[in-house]
Parts: sequence; structure tokens; C-alpha cells
Amino acid sequence: MELNGGKVWLVIVLLALGTYLIRWSFLGLFGRKTFPEWVLRHLRYTPVAVLPGLVAPLVLWPEATGGEPDPARLAAALVTLALGCTTRNVLASILGGMATLYLALWILP
Repeated sequence: MELNGGKVWLVIVLLALGTYLIRWSFLGLFGRKTFPEWVLRHLRYTPVAVLPGLVAPLVLWPEATGGEPDPARLAAALVTLALGCTTRNVLASILGGMATLYLALWILP
């Protein structure tokens, strides 16, 4: 189905409005309210839950290899995870994973 200019702009405006309303619903409605401790405790884990969901498909089904798992990317992910757990240093984890990826891509066929 081909979209003409008017339909494209309608979709863009509706998506922008939807995104704004989703963000406003949380910040505008609940921004000045005090949450119970159990809600705050659960909200603290949101980034920890979202980040693996964003990274896992890039590691397990990378587009660079046509969707096939790649030993270099798996090794880099494991090194990054290990460095993050042991050092608790985000920069060390990123740099260690990046170095592992480049080294593994250079060494492995």
C-alpha cells in the first residue's frame, strides 16, 4: 500500500500525539504525587529490565551476520557482563566489551 503525502503526515502527527500523551500520562498526572515505597522499589528496576531487552536481539541475532549468532558478539557480551558485575564500572564494561568485540572480529574468521 502506497501512502500519499497527506496520509504520511497524518500518521506522523498521530504518532507524535500518542507519544506525547503516553509521556504526559506518567509525568503530568503522577509527577507531583508521592508513590508508595513498593512502587518506587519496582520502578528502580525498570532500566535493568529494559536494557537486556534492547541488547539481547543485537547479540543473538545480529543483522551484520544475517541473523546468525556470532561468537565474537557473544564473547563481547559475556566479557561486558562479567566486567560489569565484578567492577561495577560502566565505562570499564563498555570499553572491555568493545575491545573484546574488535579483537574477536580480528582473530576469528
